[in-house]
Order: sequence, then structure tokens, then C-alpha cells
Amino acid sequence: MIMPITIRAIKKSEPGRMKAASIRIGAIILALVASSLFILLLSLNPADVYIKMIQGAFGTAYRIKETIVKAIPLVITSLGIAIAFKMQFWNIGGEGQIAIGSFAASYFALYMNDMPMPLMLTVMILAGMLAGGLWALIPAFFKAQWGTNETIVTLMMNYIALKWVMFLQYGPWRDPKSLGFPKIANFPQNAVLPKLLGVHVGWVIALILVVVVYIFINHTKKGYEIAVIGESINTARYAGINIKKTILIAIMLSGGLCGLVGMIQASAVNYTLSVEITGGVGYTAIITAWLAALSAPLILIVSILFAALLEGGSYIQTVFGIPQAAAEILQGIILFFVLGSEFFVRYKFVIVKKHSAIAEKGAD
Repeated sequence: MIMPITIRAIKKSEPGRMKAASIRIGAIILALVASSLFILLLSLNPADVYIKMIQGAFGTAYRIKETIVKAIPLVITSLGIAIAFKMQFWNIGGEGQIAIGSFAASYFALYMNDMPMPLMLTVMILAGMLAGGLWALIPAFFKAQWGTNETIVTLMMNYIALKWVMFLQYGPWRDPKSLGFPKIANFPQNAVLPKLLGVHVGWVIALILVVVVYIFINHTKKGYEIAVIGESINTARYAGINIKKTILIAIMLSGGLCGLVGMIQASAVNYTLSVEITGGVGYTAIITAWLAALSAPLILIVSILFAALLEGGSYIQTVFGIPQAAAEILQGIILFFVLGSEFFVRYKFVIVKKHSAIAEKGAD
């Protein structure tokens, strides 16, 4: 008698830290092996490539600073995304919230720039956070009021925000002195974030926010309510939690942090507003937030490592003369294995044998 066999993925009980760590370490080793095979196809030495990637990210003081600059927006955006995801509100709108935050901050930098630097930067920060929060509040309101799909709404709003910035760049905000190029004027000096230890002070803001978000999520009543809603709406309702209000507050905070990233990138990195201001950070932050298991301290570590991967990937293009696509394939292979490991941390495959009707008839 032959019984049909079905392979199913079932959720594990909460895995221990050592078990989860061993799975992730194994995934990294497999990623390096798979990447090595690809590198060999390029007629390069894998060890040399990996060493150069590390040097490209941390080899000199300048490269370390560049890695930190890339990590700053990832850290802050990932923190914002994590707050929403903790509540199982799938905020895919980080790109749009960053763009709208940069737009609001840029308005004050370009058209109300007679304020002293401390006041100007404070106003820009508040404007960026408020605009990003309000932009995120739109899908949050729809979700809380009518149960709409926030994934689709936040994703579509990205395009609206980016097209709005593009309209300003090519239209009413275009600098008359740009010789016809679609460019917005650079910010005045009082609207540029100062540097500390060779890097703009966004890194200080990022570190402070890591601590603040950790305390908020783990040691405040509102953070507890967010976690309860994420676990079960019915449990939250039974506990007397105001679900609509909590959703709105959490997503306002999530969008506000993304809007802050827009202000930082416009003020300290681009020195102006442009459609390239987001640089894909809103989407990349989804990956880093998940890899960090929505933990604020881990988000800091993962974001730095991800920034190092990007910086190292750019460096090996120059050193080995490989095309950008090849470097991105290497990054993709590593991410594929690392992200895939999260599945095996949470799930396992089991073989289920079923008695079919044919098998039972044959047995008779």
C-alpha cells in the first residue's frame, strides 16, 4: 500500500536564541559559499573580493563616514517602519513619507530662510515630522475607519508624493539660475545640519531615537497597547484599548520618523530638494526592520551592516572593474540567504502521510 506524502510548513514554537542564532549564522555561511561561486564565474578570487568589500566600508576614516551617512536614514526609517509593523500595520509608504517630509522642510529652507540656524533647523525638523506623520495618517484613518488594505494605499501614496516633488523640481520651484536644468536651489547655510566628528549630526539623532523607540515600545503603556493590537485585535478590544486612536497615534509616529529622514537627507546630504531624495530607503528599511525582528537596538546594528554591504559593493566595482549589476547580484545573493533564514527560524517542514481512498480500497 502506497500512501501519498505531503510536505507542509508549520510554525515552530518560540525558538531559543541560540537556535535562532545558529540558523542565521548558517545562512550567512551559505550566502558566502553561493557568492563565492558567482565570484569565481567572474574569474576573481572570492577572498580578495570579500576583503575589499570590508575595506570599502571600513578601510579608511572617509569610508567609515560614508557608511555611517548611508546608515543614518536606514536606522531612522526602520524605526518608523518597526512601530507600524509591531501593530501589524504594513506601512509600505516610507518612500512617500520621506518625500513629503523633505518637501515640507524644504519650503522653510527655501522661502522662509531669514531665521537663525537653531530656530530654522528646529522648524524644519518639526515640519518634516509633521508632514510625514500627516501623510501616513491618511491610510491609517482609512484602515481604522473602514478596514482598507493599508499595503496598497501606502504603496500608491508613494507615487503621489514622488510625482509631487518631481512637479516642483521641474516646475514652480526650479531654480532660475540652473541654466534650464530641472534643479531646485541649494539651501542657505542656516538650513544645513552641522557636522559632528566629521559626519552630520543626523547620527546623533539616530542614536537618540534608537533609545527613545526602545523605551516607547517596551516600557510605556502606549507601546504595550500597540503590541497587543499586533497580537490580537479581539484581545485589545477585550482589554478596553481604544483601537482606532492607538492605530492613528502609532502610524502618525511611524510617518513622522520617515518624514524626519526626508528633512535630514535634504538638509545634510543633498542640500536641496530633489526626486532622488529617498534613494530607495523606504523600501530597504522594510528589509532591515524585519531582519532586526523589529527590535530598536538590532535595527541599529543591521542598518550599519546593510550600509556597509552597499558601500562595499560600490567599492569593488571600482577595484575589480566589475559592472554595477554584478555587485548588485552579490548583494542580492547575500540578502536572499539572510532573509530566507528568517523563514527557517519561524517555520519547519514536516512530512504528512495521508491514507488515500484508493489506498484504502486496495487494502480491502
